[in-house]
Order: sequence, then C-alpha cells, then structure tokens
Amino acid sequence: MREISANDIVSAVKDLCIDANYNLGEDVEQRLREMYEKEESPVSKATLKQIIDNFEIAKEGEFPICQDTGFSVFFVEMGDQICIKDGNLFEAITEGVRQGYKDGYLRKSILADPIERKNTGDNTPPVIHMDVVKGDKLKIIIAPKGGGSENMSEVKMMKPADGVEGVKEFVVDKVRRSGSNPCPPIVVGVGIGGTFEKCAEMAKRALLRTIGSKHPNPFYAQLEEELTEKVNKLGIGAQGFGGTQTALAVFVETYPCHIASFPAAVNINCHAARHKEAIL
Repeated sequence: MREISANDIVSAVKDLCIDANYNLGEDVEQRLREMYEKEESPVSKATLKQIIDNFEIAKEGEFPICQDTGFSVFFVEMGDQICIKDGNLFEAITEGVRQGYKDGYLRKSILADPIERKNTGDNTPPVIHMDVVKGDKLKIIIAPKGGGSENMSEVKMMKPADGVEGVKEFVVDKVRRSGSNPCPPIVVGVGIGGTFEKCAEMAKRALLRTIGSKHPNPFYAQLEEELTEKVNKLGIGAQGFGGTQTALAVFVETYPCHIASFPAAVNINCHAARHKEAIL
C-alpha cells in the first residue's frame, strides 16, 4: 500500500486551478489557429484573432483566460493500492481549490445555496467524480466549467426507436438553440446510454478528450465527424457572429443502457476548453 500525503494533494490541486485558468492546452490553441485560417467570414475571422490574442496575453502575463473561472469540476482516478495520509481526499481537493482560487486571483463564483444565492467566497465546494482503478497512482483532472456554457446543457430521455438519427437531430438542434450563449467556437460533449445521470456525466467527461482525437469505435468516430460537420454548417461562427467555424470538435461517449431506455446528453464547452491533470 502506497501512502500519499493530503498536503501533496492540496498543493497539486492548487497548482491545477491556476494552471487550467491561465493556460489553454496546446491542442486547443492549435485548433483555434486552424479555425482562424479556415474561417471565411471577415467578422468571425477577426473575432478568432481576438480569441487567439487573448489566450496568448493570458499565458504571457499569467492572467485568467476568461473572467468566468468556473465551477471546479474534478475527475479523479484513485489506485486501489493508495492510502491518503493525514487527511481525506475530498477535503484535500476542496482545500486545494480554496487556496488556488485565492492565490491565483480567480473569480469566486460558487453559491452556498441555489435559492438564497449567498457566495461561499472561495469557489468551494468542488464537484468531484471519482473512479477506483488498479494501481498505486492518483490521477487528478480539473475542468473549470463556466456558467455560460454549462447553462446550455441538456439531457433527453429519448425512445429507443429514435436511434442514431434521433441523437443527431437532438445534438444539432441543441447547438442551434444555444447560438452565441456558450461563447463559440465550442467543444460539444455527447453522452449516449447509461441512465439519466450517467449520460450527463459522460457528456461532460467527453470534453476532456484531446482535440483531434477519434473515438476508438469506427462507428462513433464517424458519428463524431458527421456531427462536427453538421454543427459547423449551422453558420453560428465565432461568438455567434456567423461563419463557417463553430465547433472545435464533437466528442461522443457511450455506456450500456436499459432495454426500455435511450438517454442522451449534450454538454457544451466554450472556446476556453480548460482542463489540466496531475498524477501523484
């Protein structure tokens, strides 16, 4: 059994909070530059240039990419040969968020109660999705999620007879109805199968995939390509100004489901597709 100090987790999470909000992944940066070159609309092309300038300034000056530094969402893989020393995993992650958002001068956006609307003042608590896996490593992924894009999420309990064509219609229609609200260009996460909550979690987890990656199943890889093409043909463009480049990618994740069910979910990320990971 390998011991990992709770203090080391706090420190790692603190750094992840700051890094994710200051620095886009290279895959996202590269895709945005490619979209700039391909964009046919002068207005959207100019907007993409501003987006590129913005993330370059943020990286150089160590500033947040966006004023909405998001809800701190974590995906954690904990090895079954790990023991947390001198603390609790969830408490350590929470403390790391508290320190990271304070020391990184990141906006605190979390309310203690959804009705009373009083801010917690430190961007806690986070949302933590945890899986237990084999091994003696602890993998922590942070994916700060802004409110504008998160508000464009949707779960639909479709009929099995709706099939893949129903999924296509649902995803494209959801992006159409979202318009400029999620700050396009966007990454679209799609979850198919499981249960009500499982397909929603898959849609969000899909947003962690590397831009340019393909689903290992050729059928779903083709579906991703088709959906990306359909979304770009909507003509929404950067920040909704109209154009040929709306989606950086559409990613699909699936899970077995009940014979009577066919749930699907869409979770959209803005162009600030932030996620970073650490392995302890």
